[in-house]
Amino acid sequence: MPEAITAHFETALSSEAERRQKLEFNKLQKRLRREMGQAIADFSMIEAGDKVMCCLSGGKDSYAMLDILLNLQKSAPVRFDLIAVNLDQKQPGFPEEVLPDYLEALGIEYHIIEKDTYSIVKEKVPEGKTTCGLCSRLRRGILYNFAEEHGVTKIALGHHRDDLLETLFLNMFYGGKLKSMPPVLHSDDGRNTVIRPLAYSREKDIARYAGLREFPIIPCNLCGSQENLQRQVIKDMFQTWDKQHPGRLESMFRALCNVEPSHLADTGLYDFREGTRRSGGGQAVETIEPDGPDFGRLDVLNI
Repeated sequence: MPEAITAHFETALSSEAERRQKLEFNKLQKRLRREMGQAIADFSMIEAGDKVMCCLSGGKDSYAMLDILLNLQKSAPVRFDLIAVNLDQKQPGFPEEVLPDYLEALGIEYHIIEKDTYSIVKEKVPEGKTTCGLCSRLRRGILYNFAEEHGVTKIALGHHRDDLLETLFLNMFYGGKLKSMPPVLHSDDGRNTVIRPLAYSREKDIARYAGLREFPIIPCNLCGSQENLQRQVIKDMFQTWDKQHPGRLESMFRALCNVEPSHLADTGLYDFREGTRRSGGGQAVETIEPDGPDFGRLDVLNI
């Protein structure tokens, strides 16, 4: 009898845990759907007839972006197409079968681009130095060229709210610029439009959602741990603030969306003599020609 009671109790506990997990998943999914839908509407990210290319790295952010976009696509007021694209950079040990298997199961159109950028990065970047900058520039250039060749109208990247804030602080601390990642970026030559549908979403929500959805995460092992990366320093600072000062990051992001040029000191944005705003603006995309294999023209997103 005691064994039967114990088994019944364990079954009840298991059922309750599953119920709570399902409830948490539904709440998270609704929140991420709402935030993505709001970002798309606020910044006119997706329009009728768009062909949206979701850039998948194998990380939690891009998986979540594709997952929520597919969910929104079913009930969106306008029709748009989605394709998934991954760049296989030929990193040693990269599990090449993971993304194709996952995307096959989804039944979505996808493309795997194979380019050995790994060798270029290892050749050009001294041992112990940060590889992320060059790796990112090469990767995005290849993806942007692919988008133009395949009639893509919008390129979706998985950057979230925390990425936008981290980039703002990186540019202030190390670049001397008050600049972040825009939710929408149009290249000067009109070739590409980049959108960031997760711009309103918190990283910790995305991480929890990815865990509940059990996405097959592929770690980036090109750069190793690189614990002293400047971005990691900013990320650690934000995590401390989030614990010690709840609401601070939310307030910071609201400030990013509520800029008053007349109360800064940029004469390119504000005419202090006349007391009027100026349009300002700068180049968003530039062209580089890397040494090594010819990948064609590479467009570089300045962040």
